[in-house]
Amino acid sequence: MSATGTLAPPTVPASRRIAAVGLASASGVAVAVQSRINGELGVRLADGIAAAVVSFGLGLLVLLVLVPATPAGRRGLRDLRTALRDGSLRPWQCLGGLCGAFLVATQGLTVGTLGVAVFTVAVVAGQSASGVAVDQAGVGPAGRQPVTASRLAGAALTVLAVLLAVGDQLGDPGILVLALLPLLAGVGIAWQQAVNGRVRVAAGSALAATLVNFAVGTAALLVTFAVEAAVRGWPTGALPGESWLYLGGPIGIVFIAIAAAIVRFTGVLLLGLATIAGQIVGAVLLDLARPTAASHPGPATLAGAALTLVAVLVAALGPAPRR
Repeated sequence: MSATGTLAPPTVPASRRIAAVGLASASGVAVAVQSRINGELGVRLADGIAAAVVSFGLGLLVLLVLVPATPAGRRGLRDLRTALRDGSLRPWQCLGGLCGAFLVATQGLTVGTLGVAVFTVAVVAGQSASGVAVDQAGVGPAGRQPVTASRLAGAALTVLAVLLAVGDQLGDPGILVLALLPLLAGVGIAWQQAVNGRVRVAAGSALAATLVNFAVGTAALLVTFAVEAAVRGWPTGALPGESWLYLGGPIGIVFIAIAAAIVRFTGVLLLGLATIAGQIVGAVLLDLARPTAASHPGPATLAGAALTLVAVLVAALGPAPRR
């Protein structure tokens, strides 16, 4: 009981929060891999928007087969329609796919030039700041999350960590200007995770929520691609033959589904920080294992990755989010 005589909101069990943080970190590694794949696809097609359409479109096709084929998926779609009809879910809360589409488009447009690590630092900066604001506003299914000292410290340390990781690559003004796109995409990610979590709660199915995300994102990308093709013409690059270049969409399914399922246990900020930890570690490993002309991993990059993990730990050890 609280001092006013009302029941205090239940806290998230520590075991669930720890498991959710681990899943989020693993999905962050997958996002780093997706960034490299979609970046390379954008280079091959000589068109980042076309690469995003291919990535999101393939993900949508997989979900259009998978969701109706499962009882939970069919039930989720029915519950989703009911929630939209009775007003418990608002139509604007189904638009998280717009932010996902923008993120994938920026992967195809910028990773080939920036490299995965610099792309990640820009996304992280936007995501950390936006996660604090989204939690404070109560957009996600966990409701309003207090901006505690540990959460602010975790967000600040994360930004410092990724700046340390790629600081030697940020002196080029051209790179800074190009990095504005993933910066804006990072701002959108926190809002996307929050509203997708709302859709997941309404549907009772992470797969159904992911299908909504991909349907909205693919529609937005198709409109953008049609405008681009009308203005600039058809992409000059041919579809590559390597099968791994078409895995970006399926990887996105895993990432979106995990985020939609666990955001109610973590809040948006902690989910974002854990995902960031996976992203920066994955980006470093990719740039070390398969370096490109845009990637220059070194001791500072490794130190930044380690500091990122410390930042997530600081945020995770703070007060548990209330539901």
